[in-house]
Amino acid sequence: MAETSTEQLKKVLKPVHLWAIAVGLVISGEYFGWNLGWAVSGTIGLLIATLVITLMYITFIFSYTELTTSIPHAGGAFAYAYRAMGPFGGLIAGYATLVDFLVATPAIAVSLGSYLHFLYPGIPVTEAAVGFVALFILLNMLGVKESATFSVFITILAVIELLLYLGIVSPHFKTANYLADPMPFGWAGVFAALPYAVWFYLAIEGVAMVAEEVDNPKKNIPRGYISAIITLVVLALGVMIITGGLTDWHKLSHLDYPLPEAIGIVLGKGNGLTKIFASIGLFGLIASLHSIILASSRQVFAMARSGYLPRALSNINHKFKTPHWALIVSGVVSCIFIYRFKTDQIIMLSVLGAVVMYIMSMLSIFILRKKEPHLNRPFTAPLYPVFPAIALIICIICLFASVYFNPDMSLIFAGGLVIVLIVFVAMGKHKVALNEDMMNAPAEQGVIESLE
Repeated sequence: MAETSTEQLKKVLKPVHLWAIAVGLVISGEYFGWNLGWAVSGTIGLLIATLVITLMYITFIFSYTELTTSIPHAGGAFAYAYRAMGPFGGLIAGYATLVDFLVATPAIAVSLGSYLHFLYPGIPVTEAAVGFVALFILLNMLGVKESATFSVFITILAVIELLLYLGIVSPHFKTANYLADPMPFGWAGVFAALPYAVWFYLAIEGVAMVAEEVDNPKKNIPRGYISAIITLVVLALGVMIITGGLTDWHKLSHLDYPLPEAIGIVLGKGNGLTKIFASIGLFGLIASLHSIILASSRQVFAMARSGYLPRALSNINHKFKTPHWALIVSGVVSCIFIYRFKTDQIIMLSVLGAVVMYIMSMLSIFILRKKEPHLNRPFTAPLYPVFPAIALIICIICLFASVYFNPDMSLIFAGGLVIVLIVFVAMGKHKVALNEDMMNAPAEQGVIESLE
């Protein structure tokens, strides 16, 4: 039996908020993580991988927007896969999404701590990372509109900062540097680099997590997604190519702070501009950490509300109308990963979650087109079925590459999924149908429901 609570998520987000949340979720990918792909592929190898992944994300986002506007649910891919494939499909998509966002949070926090340590060597990286997670969990508890307003401000600063970086270092670009040892591992390196190229755009789909809090979602969600993907493509290609031609790229291929190191090599680490850049470089990481904590908490909230996680995690704070327990649990998980795993391991695990979630989402589009042909679709995937098919094929290739080149993290991901499935079946959750109203359009109803 379902009970309806009087608590509801506020519907206050506009296109500028969605652009800020989407870009903010992703923009840390331009600051670190992608450079690890150079170590396995070289500059040209990573460029090829990035162009392939860029095509994947463009076709994915235009297809994913169909799902987001048709089913504006805070659970995102979890809700879409449940509606298309039932309890097991929803569970797999929900698990993958949780891994995607919960694991990306500590990766960004560690890089943020590394940037701060670069500026002030006396500050330890790990403790700084934990402190940042705690700070932004608190900020997210204060209300979604307040959080989104902060996202707009900090994301604009982050974009300006990257444009400033490109303007300062572009005159120092040398083609000889960029083309030195361009594909040391051949085409195998291109496949190995695919997961790192995903990091350029990973988490943009997180806008779906705040779909229930968007004013006029059918019109505003597409605007937010499309403007965000254009912004990110320009920044990703610009930062990757220009940085690769500044110096010997091998020096930057294992760092958590490649951009300040690159500008330090070009201008000198004692140069005032280097210090200023490293300081404002924190903005991009702050934007992503803040936004991804927002998105991950909504995923925990949605799955708890549906009975797939402890229902207490779906409680809403009476004053601020935010899921405070979901935020706290997300923070605890992040801190565990900060202390237990290295940055490249965290990135790979997050990418595995993202790619599996993308696959489940694209499958959901095809299934729902046949299963529910009359579903209200305010935005439809362009050139259907071509766009979702391209995204699906590239995602499958990326998944195989991730598993082949990263067997250890793949086993951890698969092992977690097996455990979740066993618990799911043992508790009989697969036999309990979720309330149809909850899975249809809770953004229209504006209510928080829990299964009894």
